[in-house]
Amino acid sequence: MAESKEMLYPEKWHSKASAGDRVTSELRMRIISGLIESGTILSENKLATDFSVSRSPIREALKKLASENIIRLEKMGAVVIGLTEKEIQEIYDVRLLIETFVFERLVKLDTNELVRELSKILEMMKVAIKYSDADEFSFQDVLFHETIIRAINHSYILMIWNNTKPVMESLILLSMRARIEEKYDDFTRVLENHGLYIEAIETKDRELMIRSLHQNFDDVQGKVEDLWMSQQMLSKGVEQEND
Repeated sequence: MAESKEMLYPEKWHSKASAGDRVTSELRMRIISGLIESGTILSENKLATDFSVSRSPIREALKKLASENIIRLEKMGAVVIGLTEKEIQEIYDVRLLIETFVFERLVKLDTNELVRELSKILEMMKVAIKYSDADEFSFQDVLFHETIIRAINHSYILMIWNNTKPVMESLILLSMRARIEEKYDDFTRVLENHGLYIEAIETKDRELMIRSLHQNFDDVQGKVEDLWMSQQMLSKGVEQEND
């Protein structure tokens, strides 16, 4: 799938994905980043040309993005809605609710294998930061939290996670790219927070669990600020291209 603009979604993340999924991921990133602004009308024909695919994958992508409420399907085409800062906060609220519930279930389970798996992921996150690889860090960060959620084997909790994951993944990726450029030293604290998370699961200490949750999720405001910063960086890049 060729496109004239630089791709925002990491190629290696969807090497085996269908054309529809690839278009969906890229359009989602462009909308959430602000590269495609709210109010923009998306044409199936133009998108098919831009992405060098038939209209079928485009329709599939637009239908998926409409289900996520970031575009609205109308007769003249798809209208971009985008995400407000309030909606971004609400996505993190859902994460907090899910992981608070999951922690309570983990208290009753053998978590030795989970702790080992999370420790491995944390080491991968450290390597990603060492090499200033925001994309790899983001991938491992999402995997870290998904591994915790999958550990309780709760099909409906997993369903909620899977429904919010695509948008959340895009938010994390954009914010981490901005953060690694502007706030690299802050990753020391982020990694420590994840270590505290593992310790809370290992010791099954509820107070430590609450503290670790808040230390991880109180960081949300910073992530939201990073997102708006990344939008400004992208907008400036577009303006320079057009000059």
